[in-house]
Amino acid sequence: MSTQCTEELRALLSSGWRLVAFETFEEDRALQVLQRLVQAGDQELSVWSAARGCDPDGAGAGSLDAGIIALSQRTQPGVFALLDAHRWLDDPLAVRRLRDWIPQLTARKQAAVLLAPVLELPDELARDTARVSLPLPSHSELQNVFQRLLEKNHGSEADTSLLDDAVRGALGLTAGEAQRVFRRACRTADGLNTAAIDEIVRDKRRALRRAPALAFHEASVDLAEVGGLGELKSWLAERRRAFTEEARRFGLPVPRGLLLLGVQGCGKSLSAKAVAQEWRFPLLRLDLAAAFGSGRHAPELAMREATQIAESLAPAVLWIDEIEKGFAASAADPSANRVFGSFLTWLSEKQAPVFVVATANDVAALPPELLRRGRFDELFFVDLPTAKERQEILSIHLRKRGRDPSHYRVVELAEEAERLTGAELEQAVTAALYTAFAENRELDDDDLANAIGETVPLYDTYEERIKELRDWARDRARSASVDAKMVDLFAGG
Repeated sequence: MSTQCTEELRALLSSGWRLVAFETFEEDRALQVLQRLVQAGDQELSVWSAARGCDPDGAGAGSLDAGIIALSQRTQPGVFALLDAHRWLDDPLAVRRLRDWIPQLTARKQAAVLLAPVLELPDELARDTARVSLPLPSHSELQNVFQRLLEKNHGSEADTSLLDDAVRGALGLTAGEAQRVFRRACRTADGLNTAAIDEIVRDKRRALRRAPALAFHEASVDLAEVGGLGELKSWLAERRRAFTEEARRFGLPVPRGLLLLGVQGCGKSLSAKAVAQEWRFPLLRLDLAAAFGSGRHAPELAMREATQIAESLAPAVLWIDEIEKGFAASAADPSANRVFGSFLTWLSEKQAPVFVVATANDVAALPPELLRRGRFDELFFVDLPTAKERQEILSIHLRKRGRDPSHYRVVELAEEAERLTGAELEQAVTAALYTAFAENRELDDDDLANAIGETVPLYDTYEERIKELRDWARDRARSASVDAKMVDLFAGG
């Protein structure tokens, strides 16, 4: 990936761009990219920072304006790396100095690279500045790094399978983090072995807690444990092999993802977790509200970091639960439109096999551009379960708790539970078990029937909102259930 980034920078400079915004968390790795770039063109790389000034003489320390004055005295072709440039882009004098410098850079075949984790360019510079971002290290990059570390510290090559597992375990980390995690794991486990790989995975999870909007989840539920939703399951089964090279040769694009809209508690989030388990993909949860509520990170930083980590772990499932709450949380943030604009662009244009599963309970809170075709492959509506689906859900939860569903009147119980969601059915089974346990006897049908009768359905509280959801979805979304007709408990009533 860094080689690709080098080539992208070379193409920009050769086509006439003299000011480049280079966004990355990895300053050292970015400087290595720039060093390779200038070496290939027989030029020099000069680095400026406010603390050290310009190398090698230290001129221009203290401010970006002073740094530009010092660098503008250099007449030889080359590249100037300006570190932490984002800290100075609200200085009118520095911005004006940058604009005045561009013709001089062009005449001397020089280029200035603004290097920072995130760069919000002022209007005066936006049209004169190219943008490049440095992806997290790829599988092949980390493999080379780890192999060199093994040869240096242990004097031998690693088992290919173990090395591959170690690399997969470290994907999502920066190059520096990956090296530190790898060294520690090998030292703790006395070499590269299965214990070291387990340590790498644990360390990575600890390291990635720094990402405020992203979290790893264990995908412990498969689709067989999701009751009903036959149409959704069939759709997912068709795409199971679509992430392979065989699918690319066949002419298929990489699946982008799906949006699950519907009644709360009917299996949308459970389905997202089950997809990851079924496809054996890592499961990541993106919390949009946390991205906008983080005091340590700007929303742009949090979102870019989250999408970069997801892409580095691809193929992966990226789960966005209750996506409408993320839009609501951003309403007071002036940068919201820009951040969501870039996020929507990423949804449409991402090349990495990151399958996005977003859930929503309130369609009215979603912006129309999110629902446009191209963001997601399909929009599914998840309604209250049908009678047959309620039978399946009750059977699943009885079986999970060590009971044989054939010993209970599941068909009759499902009929009595016509207004209940999947989550409410699960709670009814749990409540019935509590009753039987408290009375020191086995669970029976009456326990289940009483628990179902005592459950106040969500439908009774939000009847109008659920009907509005159904009306909206009738002609705009695909039913997640095998029965294509919407379930309307009070049709005509």
